[in-house]
Amino acid sequence: MNLKTQLEGLLPMDHQHLLRFIADVAGGLGFPIYMVGGSVRDLMLGRAISDFDLTVEGEAGALAESILRKLGGKIMVHSKFGTARWTPTESTVERLGVPMLQPENLPPHLDFVSTRSETYAQPGALPTVKRSDIEADLRRRDFTINAMAVRLDGYRYGELVDFVEGRSDLEQGLIRVLHPKSFIDDPTRMFRAVRYAGRYEFEIESETLRYFNIDARSVLAELSGERLRHEFDLIFEEANRIQMFEKIKALDLLTMIHPALSQAEYDRLTEIRAAPAEGFGEIAVPDMLSFTQSLGWIIYLMNLPQKDIESIAERLVFPVLLTKAASASSSLYRDLSSFTNWKPSQWTFHLDELPSLAVYAVWLVSSERSLREYLTKWQDIKSVTTGDDLTDQGLEPGPKYKEILNRLRAAWLDEEVKTEQEEFDLCDRLIAK
Repeated sequence: MNLKTQLEGLLPMDHQHLLRFIADVAGGLGFPIYMVGGSVRDLMLGRAISDFDLTVEGEAGALAESILRKLGGKIMVHSKFGTARWTPTESTVERLGVPMLQPENLPPHLDFVSTRSETYAQPGALPTVKRSDIEADLRRRDFTINAMAVRLDGYRYGELVDFVEGRSDLEQGLIRVLHPKSFIDDPTRMFRAVRYAGRYEFEIESETLRYFNIDARSVLAELSGERLRHEFDLIFEEANRIQMFEKIKALDLLTMIHPALSQAEYDRLTEIRAAPAEGFGEIAVPDMLSFTQSLGWIIYLMNLPQKDIESIAERLVFPVLLTKAASASSSLYRDLSSFTNWKPSQWTFHLDELPSLAVYAVWLVSSERSLREYLTKWQDIKSVTTGDDLTDQGLEPGPKYKEILNRLRAAWLDEEVKTEQEEFDLCDRLIAK
């Protein structure tokens, strides 16, 4: 099978020009070069692709250096790992010699990886890699639908390379591992199988389902918190996340990670957003997570007791802000009914102590109007009077400053004062006391 038509129809034209040039450079070095993995899968499914993985039967570093000489840019080579990254610059466009090509239309960078094989010293360990050919490289991968390549150099441009019947499984809509110990070698593949099945509405092949066994789940329980949390992070970004969580729970993967996870409620994950709704301003999230992922965790765990959330957070190595927000959202959601008759000032002084991410998450699942009012208006309402003004009026610095400023702010929030003069009059009365 040849995918030249798909490459020309689904790849942006600027990317096609660049790929052809790089393939010619690789061919001149005697290095067969391939597009591999998920980009080939999506290409065959007719999905447009804007980024791709490139694998070369040869030295990735030597290829990057040759491209640097011809197209300029910058490179970073990791010879030990057989990887290299090339980053184009503005001069690249001129050297490519493609009319009307704009720098912003080029990929931000391209990664090259030398073909390799993998072995696992023990179940769940990170693999030991060594150089090999394209067949060994494809056979080390997770599922047949991700173990195909497209040749890019010379007259074989567009030729599909498929040693494991990935094309057949793709056409049948099946997720199939490449060997019986695949999940034992890398138990995170169980999450990936569920994720791919949910994303493409495929089925997990029956024999592969048998490998979701106690041996694989036991190795899963031994993995580091970071590796496990990352798999959840990726699911939160998926459109069919609820179906994926249903499958993960049915396959009994959650209790092996933490027993309380089986009690977490995933049906409200439809409320996840990619960014705060308009008017809510900036809401802080941990640097290592997206807004969607952070919100996903908080909504997912919201129904659990705080002690369980803190225990899960420790197991999965949550960032500090995420732990605080998840714990606060659980408490706030649980106590909402007791706040119904609160005045705006009471809401505001209470919510000021919580991460705004927690407040936003609870508003999404509860639609409590006061939470929205706080995030869009109340939290920004302050008194006109400052501490310096109180000093100028002869008040001795001390705890009274905070009491007076809080009282003035509360007056604005509860609409006891509506003008600056009304605030100044109230301030004078408070000082006189």
